Amino acid sequence: MSQERTWVGPSATERLQILREAQSIAIVGASNKPSRASNFVATYLLSSSPYRIYFINPVVDEILGRPVYKSLADLPEVPDIVDAFRKDEDLPGVAREAVEIGAKVLWLQLGSWNEEAAAIAEAGGLKVVMDRCVKIEHARFHGGLHLAGFNTGVISSKRQVVS
Repeated sequence: MSQERTWVGPSATERLQILREAQSIAIVGASNKPSRASNFVATYLLSSSPYRIYFINPVVDEILGRPVYKSLADLPEVPDIVDAFRKDEDLPGVAREAVEIGAKVLWLQLGSWNEEAAAIAEAGGLKVVMDRCVKIEHARFHGGLHLAGFNTGVISSKRQVVS
């Protein structure tokens, strides 16, 4: 069932500001399986960003050598960004939890779009980003992405020819 998109998200400039102001990110639905997107994003953020990263998963004790918390309420600090890797039906609950703990941003990963969750978060004073990847956005704003979305190791002002 496709949901009509009426919500309008923050501009690239606003997303850059969100990432610049953030100091901590909680990854809800983090996985210890390297094949999962949340694990890939976590690996990138730990190695290539300045953020304090926290993992939320009620059934895993450790991910990438770090402790895992059962819920957002269990974290040692309030995260600036709550990055959700959860099924669509779970997103309103994640939004409520993010509001309850006083997070600043609810970030729904690439492919996640839930206007109910966005409305809950915004009503609670949070900024919302949907259908965007924190890793891709961070890399994009920090010179780590090629036009096609991959790190080429080359930073150039010339448009690359993609064959």
